[in-house]
Parts: sequence; structure tokens; C-alpha cells
Amino acid sequence: MKDHQYLFTSESVSEGHPDKICDQISDGIVDAYIERSDKKDQVRVACETMVTTNRVVIAGEVRGPVITSDEIEYITRAIVKDIGYDQKNFHWEKFNFSCFLHGQSQDIAAGVDPSGNNSEGAGDQGIMFGYACTETKELMPAPIQYSHQILKNLSKIRKNKEVYGLGPDSKSQVTLIYEEQIPVGCDNVVVSTQHKPDISKSQIAEIVIPLIESSLPKGWMPMEDKILINPTGRFEVGGPDGDTGLTGRKIIVDTYGGSCPHGGGAFSGKDPTKVDRSGAYVARYIAKNLVYAGLAERCTIQLAYAIGVTEPVSIYVNTHGTGKIDESDLIKSINRVFDLTPRGINNMLELSLPKYLSTASYGHFGRNAKVEKTFTWEKTDKAKLILKEI
Repeated sequence: MKDHQYLFTSESVSEGHPDKICDQISDGIVDAYIERSDKKDQVRVACETMVTTNRVVIAGEVRGPVITSDEIEYITRAIVKDIGYDQKNFHWEKFNFSCFLHGQSQDIAAGVDPSGNNSEGAGDQGIMFGYACTETKELMPAPIQYSHQILKNLSKIRKNKEVYGLGPDSKSQVTLIYEEQIPVGCDNVVVSTQHKPDISKSQIAEIVIPLIESSLPKGWMPMEDKILINPTGRFEVGGPDGDTGLTGRKIIVDTYGGSCPHGGGAFSGKDPTKVDRSGAYVARYIAKNLVYAGLAERCTIQLAYAIGVTEPVSIYVNTHGTGKIDESDLIKSINRVFDLTPRGINNMLELSLPKYLSTASYGHFGRNAKVEKTFTWEKTDKAKLILKEI
């Protein structure tokens, strides 16, 4: 490598990865509680899922409409069926199901619920990060965006039955070459995909390599020896039969692929009063609008909240030396343009709608808000207002 060059790698996983199965089930349950509630802003869900060989276990705390264990089971099996699991040791219709959802703690409810003159407080303490950059048209870091795209393309041809022999479980990893903090090419790509016993490694490569090429910018395809397809040789046993899955274990896949800090809190299975989720969404919303407005080429936002407290306890902005104005002035503009209370975030981003299952695979960010309308935090509608304030 030249002195001014470096490599950076991000990975993604498909909707059939064991951890992602869990994220989708947990978010499907969040959607069910919101959808069936007459008071959607009063729904409280913290739902965890575990999957392993022929078993799904759900646990957590809820408040809202009465949804029976049988209904939760129906939702769960429908999600697993849609992913595509009909294997001997993990079949959507045959796995053992257990549900341990129970009522939310009154101590938490007392701090979060609005009362008297007090507005709705944050559902937990914690720090959340948002990020945006000019590396891609989605204003996302390029390695994670291309990693997602490869697997989206792979999932599409599998579900449309355009190819034979692929299973739901797959992973991708993209390593890009950077010069002066700008991606200029692709050094290597790794893709592992589950498959049936009667399909060979060379057949899988014939399927996957064109998908890699179509997912990368023109001219970025790595050398043949830098494209690794199923490097262990076989990947027949996959999904929950090969690896136990848990909700919230793919937080870097869900966000920016390691290109910026992460607060540590997972998103899936949580209603929007949990600022792990809503705070991260609004942090991305702020960062994306600042970059879209031309005020920076890269921007990191940090928000911090205390449980039961309405306003964030701190706001941090870092434009990484690419900012056009002082970061302290950006913070003043953010405070004037964005309502960062839990209720304000909820209203601004329409978070009390059943939209979360769609977020649980291929990243919560970098989505097209015009096409995928549920991703309201991906809009750039505040850019002009920010410029006006400045």
C-alpha cells in the first residue's frame, strides 16, 4: 500500500442469518403491538428472541393491547416462512415455540410516561451515534452499503427462484481501498452462502460473482484471487441449525459497518420510546441533513439521554475537518431545527407506525426514503431549514 492509502472492511448478513431471524421476529412483534393499539404512542415493547435447532424462544416486557401467545406464534412462523426456512432442522411449521412475554415494570413506566406538566421521558439512559458522508449517493460509508447490496441481490434471485440450490443464510464482506479518506477501488470481497448438498462451489461462484460486479461501481471488481466464495468449501448446514441466533447481535451491520462509533444499544425489538432506537434514528437524520446541505463531507452526531428525562443531556458534532462552519454553530442550529425530546422525535419521524419489520435486515440506514417510505429518518427535508437558520 502507498503511504496515503489504507484498507477498510465492512460486513453484512442476510435476512436468513440466525441473528437477523431474531431481529425480524422481535420487530414483527413490535409492529403487531403498535398496529393493534388504539393508543399507539403508549405501546411499550422490549422483545428478545433466540433461535437454535428447531426452536424459537421469545421473552421480554410489553404494555399495550392483549396479544395471545398463539397470535405471537403465528406472527413468528409467518416471518420464518417468508425468510425461506423449510429445512429438516429448522422448519417454519415444525420448530418448537416458547413465549415468555410479560408486563412492563411499573418503575420504568413511571419515568417514561407523561404525567402532569411533565412530558414523555426517555425510555432509558444511553448514548447514540448518527453518521453520514459523501462516499455514496445514500450518504453512507461505501463498504457497508456495497456489502448490503450484494446480499440484497442474492436474496432477490433466491426468493424469485431465478437460481437453484441457495439457502437463506449468507454473509458478505467488502474491503475498499481509500486514498485521502476517499474510496477509490475494491481490494477484496468475501461471500458465504448456504446451499443444498448437490450444488458445487464452482456453481455458487457462477451465481455470486456477477452479483458482486453489479453491486460495485464500474471498474472496481477485484482480481479473481481476491474474490472468496464460500472459502471453507461447503456451507450446507446454516441458519439456526448451524449457529444460535439472538436479537441485537448485529448492531454494526445495522448501522455504519464500523465507520463511526456505536453507543452499544441494539434497535430491534424496542418501541420508539427506547432512545437506543429513536435517538439513533434522529442522529442519522441530523447527520444526513447536514451533509446533504453541503455543510460537511463527513459528520458524526452523538446524543446522550437519561431515563425519564425529556431533553438530551448532551449533543456532540464532529465534521472530521470537513465542516464549512464551526461545530458549535451547528449545535445551535440543530437545537433550533430538531425537537430532540422523545415525543418530538416520535412525531417528527412518525415512529408510532408499524414499520419496524422492514428495518430488521440490510441496515436501518442508507435506505431510499422515497421508495421505502417507512424510513423517515432517511429524508433530507431539513437541509434547507438548517441553511436558513445558519
